[in-house]
Amino acid sequence: MPLRPVAFSVPVLFAALATAQTPPPALKFDFGAATPAPGYTQVLDTTMYSDDLGYGFEPGAQLTAVHRGGGDPLRDDFITSDTPFYFSVKVPEEGNYKVTVTLGDRQAASVTTVKAELRRLMLERVRLAPGKFETQSFIVNVRTPQIPGGGEVRLKDREKTSEARAWDNRITLEFSDAHPAVCGLEIEKADGIPTIFIAGDSTSTDQPVEPYNSWGQMLTRFFKPDIAIANHGESGEFLRSFIGELRLAKIMSVIKPGDYLFIQMGHNDQKEKGEGIGAFTSYKTDLKKFVAEARRHDAIPVLVTSVNRLTFDDAGKIINSLGDYPEAVRQAAREENVTLIDLNAMSKLFYEALGPADAHLAFAAKDTTHHSDYGSYEMAKCIVEGIRHSKLPLVKYLFDTPPFDPSHPDPFAKFDLPPDPLAAAQRPYGQ
Repeated sequence: MPLRPVAFSVPVLFAALATAQTPPPALKFDFGAATPAPGYTQVLDTTMYSDDLGYGFEPGAQLTAVHRGGGDPLRDDFITSDTPFYFSVKVPEEGNYKVTVTLGDRQAASVTTVKAELRRLMLERVRLAPGKFETQSFIVNVRTPQIPGGGEVRLKDREKTSEARAWDNRITLEFSDAHPAVCGLEIEKADGIPTIFIAGDSTSTDQPVEPYNSWGQMLTRFFKPDIAIANHGESGEFLRSFIGELRLAKIMSVIKPGDYLFIQMGHNDQKEKGEGIGAFTSYKTDLKKFVAEARRHDAIPVLVTSVNRLTFDDAGKIINSLGDYPEAVRQAAREENVTLIDLNAMSKLFYEALGPADAHLAFAAKDTTHHSDYGSYEMAKCIVEGIRHSKLPLVKYLFDTPPFDPSHPDPFAKFDLPPDPLAAAQRPYGQ
């Protein structure tokens, strides 16, 4: 039986490095039962997460450790499963982390999809031939409710339970697909890289379970590992609640000069009632407050119009169910000289291209507001196209993907992203 190195827990390792003058080294994990690569911590298929250990698989994992041999300790073995499995690592502080995975199987073709935290798509169907290996990196943003200097975000009950991974002190990675083959993992702090912050509602938030999804949690797939996406969107939010629950204050406490703030709300704002409440009054005024706050921190605001609901007329055209709210965003963008991504207009083209018979495929079950995996993937492509059309400096961080025309979307029949297991899901707050 191969000798195993002494395993140091992550908390102990970080404590030992707390007084160091140089950044701590990357945390390195070698998956499998064979002798681990030098400098790597061994992870067995029985290594379950605990706070004391600081890393391990989450409960429910049905894992198989495979040893192929070959003379390369990191690539000789791997861990796989027939069902999605989750691996978590405790990190010392919130912020951005560069995650690097080594994938592949010496004897069989492997296909691996990787998501992070609450189902943020990081790597899409990495297909490798037998004997081929690939190392890929991506950036994961980790956040906690605490606000530097005092206070904390007022989380909803769901954010403390089914959505807790969005706010805890761990990086949680989900591995899935036809034959995931995970050989190694490295995690290191990624200070100094730019970040896109999303302030939004249920149509942009990280939805925790199938069949719901959003453009915010698909957008990560389209960016190189040189920029982070911090999705602070949450179901049920409108501009005033986002301020009142200290969500905007949280973003402003960590945003840096040169970062971006994408603002997309309206579905819930249109339900507000009262004197002076309306699209061209309170809503537009509050939009401008978000813009001003971003600029006060030398960040770059981007306004995004709300996605349409699934509301067809008899002629097969989308009915505007959002009233004056999309136009108020357009006006605010012109008046404040802010980049506009007109997701409302693009979603209309997308739904109409699918037509009344098939547009439901873009939505979760019988929902007419919240998207399915397919719908949110196409909406994320719309955001990417908006970034390109606006010639934002963000373009340089995008992967080289073909131009996207929402009036000619990807056929649903060719959409090939593996879904997560179905689970009991409450409908997202807000409609």
